[in-house]
Amino acid sequence: MPVDTVLAQYSDYTAAAGFAVYVLALLLAVVDLAGASTHRRLASMSRQMTTAVAPADTSLPGRVATVSESHRPASERAGRAAVAVTVVAAALNIAALVLRGVATHRWPLGNLYEYSLFLCAATAVCWLIAVRRYPLRSLTAFVLGPVAVLYFLAAAFMYNDAAPVVPALRSYWIAIHVTIIVSACGILLCASTASLLYVISHRGQNSRLRPLRWLADRLPSPELLDRVAYRTTIVGFPLYSIGIICGAIWAEAAWGRFWGWDPKETVSFIAWVLYAAYLHARATRNWKTTTASWINIAALAVTLFNMFVINYVVSGLHSYAGLN
Repeated sequence: MPVDTVLAQYSDYTAAAGFAVYVLALLLAVVDLAGASTHRRLASMSRQMTTAVAPADTSLPGRVATVSESHRPASERAGRAAVAVTVVAAALNIAALVLRGVATHRWPLGNLYEYSLFLCAATAVCWLIAVRRYPLRSLTAFVLGPVAVLYFLAAAFMYNDAAPVVPALRSYWIAIHVTIIVSACGILLCASTASLLYVISHRGQNSRLRPLRWLADRLPSPELLDRVAYRTTIVGFPLYSIGIICGAIWAEAAWGRFWGWDPKETVSFIAWVLYAAYLHARATRNWKTTTASWINIAALAVTLFNMFVINYVVSGLHSYAGLN
């Protein structure tokens, strides 16, 4: 079926709008991060005031909370706005993919441009879920920063016109294998970022470097960051494993073998081993949490290497991501 050029154009417009909104959310998140230490002091004072007046008059705590709500610092209001704006950006991101899929009459994961947009959406959605469950709003800038950069690189260097996929991708497995892998990568990117911030928070508290201390003072506790990294990896790692298994099944149907040590297969396997090693180290008492976090950070580095270096530099059976 011919490509619907009108819908394809709308997809591009929506993608551009999504990028603009991501950048706006990032700017708001940076303002929130800059005032994160102030938020903590004000929250602590508010709790102390509430505790102090509670025995005397049960009606006062409600009034204290109301005053606190109406006198939030501008940076905190910016942080709350950043989360709301991120929801809009993620919605536009997903809409751009849906429109491209409808325009091309296929699953919208046929090239690296679409892969990158999907990864941005998966990372943003994972982060929004994490923020809802844990007090991590001050870290929004650390997630939206890489998302905005990847989004820009996708539009500037990976863009492909909406078109049918190459014959190798004309299979229902693309909707299963690639979707699961990209979703897992989005979750694991959030997990590895939390591990990186854990190391910064853990070591920055007593560091002689003022920038590192400034940053550590605005991060959540190392314990919370480690817990988030571990629990997020527990969700992402099984999905990543299922994605690799589905890829092997697809490879057997397409190429006549389950595994051929293609460059992308090999680096994906290395990343899988590192994520497995992180979970094992994190669950083993004899391993230090910092050491386990470094393993998770190494897995992040390998995943990024797999996406950029393997796709751009190394040729193999997976070199059909639309980069020519």
